[in-house]
Amino acid sequence: MVYNWLKLEQFCQLCDERCEAGQSLCGPCEAELPWLGGQCTICALPLPATGAICGQCLKHPPAFDHVAVPWRFAFPVDSLVTRFKHQSRWPFGRLLAEQLARYLQHRFDEGLPRPNMLLPVPLARKRLRQRGFNQAQMLANWLSPVLDIPVQRELLQRIHETPSQQALDAASRRQNLRQAFALTNELQIVGRHVAVIDDVLTTGATAEALARLLKRAGAERVDIYCLARTPRPGD
Repeated sequence: MVYNWLKLEQFCQLCDERCEAGQSLCGPCEAELPWLGGQCTICALPLPATGAICGQCLKHPPAFDHVAVPWRFAFPVDSLVTRFKHQSRWPFGRLLAEQLARYLQHRFDEGLPRPNMLLPVPLARKRLRQRGFNQAQMLANWLSPVLDIPVQRELLQRIHETPSQQALDAASRRQNLRQAFALTNELQIVGRHVAVIDDVLTTGATAEALARLLKRAGAERVDIYCLARTPRPGD
């Protein structure tokens, strides 16, 4: 017997039109997302062409090895991230995580090395109390079962309260994050390939600080997985 609930129609979470069973977005809405095309092969900074390395990565190679990110930080992804992160609209976060998981699985199929573990960017205790949740940890929790990669939730810790990164320029962000993070067990990192999970990559200061910490502890490779990448100001 086929139960009626198997026949329930599914609707797009963005436009409320019907979509294929098992999908959260209809085809037109998915196609109109700000997919990241040309980008730096290391930090994913939007570039006019594919297969290039940006000037910053050539001049100062980052500690992380690769950034895997599907979208530019533009509408409607920017709105969905803001609602998820600052308005506790968790269904939007779940929607984005599902799409990110599909993107990452496609990248794995194309040859991107699979990490041994997912490490969410930690929040300071004060900010965690204010927000009530860590958006990076929630993303990692949603990604883990789909990708079949374990999450290490307590391995990275934020040991110093720092001002919010959003209002700071690149140099101030780097200074702000010095000595901000620590590892609870360095032995779990030695010789491992890890992927740091965050929502948006802007200047890369957080990714750089964490990658340096992980590489010093013996990590073999550090990748960054996030939802969106911001372009240079004015681009």
